[in-house]
Amino acid sequence: MERPSPPLTIVDHPLAAHLLTGLRDERTEPERFRHLARRLSTVLILEATRDLPTVTTSVATPIEETSARVLRGGVVAVPILRAGLGLLEAATELLPDVGVGYAGLERDEATLQPVSYYLKVPPLDGRSVLLLDPMLATGGSAAFAASLLKERGATAIQLVCVVAAPEGVARLAAEHPDVAIVTAALDERLNDVGYIVPGLGDFGDRLFGTG
Repeated sequence: MERPSPPLTIVDHPLAAHLLTGLRDERTEPERFRHLARRLSTVLILEATRDLPTVTTSVATPIEETSARVLRGGVVAVPILRAGLGLLEAATELLPDVGVGYAGLERDEATLQPVSYYLKVPPLDGRSVLLLDPMLATGGSAAFAASLLKERGATAIQLVCVVAAPEGVARLAAEHPDVAIVTAALDERLNDVGYIVPGLGDFGDRLFGTG
């Protein structure tokens, strides 16, 4: 894995690159887009959970009792609606005991800043939180969501995204230097309307076929 500098991890894996290429392709239809998103999310979440804390326990196999490890404190996945839903299924499949919360954000047209219209999360204290948002563009939504989760007791947050822009990485690092980022690609920049370049367009629209 390529680790340019904390807290950013770029998943440098042939399968991740292959799946990301399919997501970038403008010809990819929504059904296949969803399939690719699920598969890439699995790779990303496997990386994001690499260093989760564990505790030692014991388990009786059919042969004998042996030492084993289990996750300590549990995990909560929180997708930012609506695009983050495209990453949620991989989290629930990989982590059958995962708690799930939802963060609904929208932009205030007067201030151009994110505001929360819905937030529902299980207890976060002592649990590892995976914040799911496929596009880290300006970083405004991710930073705001991280603040909301910290207000509710989160102390260990990782942002899982498909692609990131340098501007978004810089903002999240400035506002929440303790929030790690796991992504499949660090793209070039934002264009003049805030889209990631080269990016993959509007993830939510492509996921749900509303573009």
